[in-house]
Amino acid sequence: MDGSLSEAPEKILVVDDERVILQLTSMILRNREFEVLTAESGEEGLELLAREEISLVLLDYMMPVMDGMTALKQIREQHPRTYVIMFTGKGSEEIAVELMKAGASDYILKPFNNQDLLDRIENVLRIRRIELHNKELREERERLLREIEEWNQELERRVAEKSAELEKAQMEIIQAEKLAAFGHLSAGMAHEIRNPLNSISLFAQILKSSVSQCADLKEYPDKIIREVDRIDAILVKLLDARKKPHVTLQRVNLVRQIENCLEIFEPQIKMQNIRVETEISPDIPELDADPHEISQVFNNIIVNSLHEMPERGTLRVAMYSAEDTLHIKISDTGGGIPDENLYCIFDPFFTTKERGTGLGLSVVLRIVKGYGGRINVEKHNGDGTTFHIQFPVIAS
Repeated sequence: MDGSLSEAPEKILVVDDERVILQLTSMILRNREFEVLTAESGEEGLELLAREEISLVLLDYMMPVMDGMTALKQIREQHPRTYVIMFTGKGSEEIAVELMKAGASDYILKPFNNQDLLDRIENVLRIRRIELHNKELREERERLLREIEEWNQELERRVAEKSAELEKAQMEIIQAEKLAAFGHLSAGMAHEIRNPLNSISLFAQILKSSVSQCADLKEYPDKIIREVDRIDAILVKLLDARKKPHVTLQRVNLVRQIENCLEIFEPQIKMQNIRVETEISPDIPELDADPHEISQVFNNIIVNSLHEMPERGTLRVAMYSAEDTLHIKISDTGGGIPDENLYCIFDPFFTTKERGTGLGLSVVLRIVKGYGGRINVEKHNGDGTTFHIQFPVIAS
């Protein structure tokens, strides 16, 4: 039972077209310290119910214009917290069943006994208190269940969020370990390969001067030299992916760098019917870096994006700063990265292209990490790819 029901006198409305019944009933109830209101018709009673919070209605069954049954149904429909006891001069079982089905809590036969009336009223009010209290408990229980469900959903969301963060951190650790192992291997391998390459190139140049008069053989030395140069270029990329070269840092305007890269690829972008969308905040800070390395990062990612959109698509570039971090997002609408390749894309020599060394993203990873940054793939599997690069912003 709520505080309002226990502290304030309970209001009872008596609805009857006989004034003597209204007067007699009001006198009996006021002697028991109930607050009593009266109405001489069903319509007047409904008007009072619309204005007052009434606990119980004593309602006459036989009234002109609006009979008691019609008024009862409207009261139960419009005021479910108000209980009804019917006055009736007909004591048939059929009427009693009809009244109870319509929502009456009890009925009293006229003429009634005063004590019987009071007993019936006290009983119905006691039932009302219990039922309203139980209803409040059910509502409180439902509210608590909803809160628990919301907490569970929030907990699941946080667990999923932390799991994703943990997975990203684990990926970064694995990438760092792979790069470290690759660095040890590539340093010795590049040195060992370059020695015989120099010899091959030297002998090819000597051979070229010896066979210059032979039409069938003179083109072969040039082919040998070109292939040697190609292998040497791969070794240069291998060493670029291994460690950060000695560079002179300077203030680099990243907006200008990305604009320059897009300008370089403009003919290919037009040829492949690719729409370019940029969303760059006006307050992008400059970065202490080597401009050539920053260009390498943008070029390698854009090359991959254009490769995934051979005929048409959208290339999006977003750049903004937040909480001392510079964010760069480069997205495409290509085929995306399959789940099985997601953990390999930054590995040296991993590629899905027919022609390619698989060193581009390894170089990107090395450069980004060299400036204390992070890079990850946000979107994949059939919905394009988004590379998210984060550089720490250090005040100059």
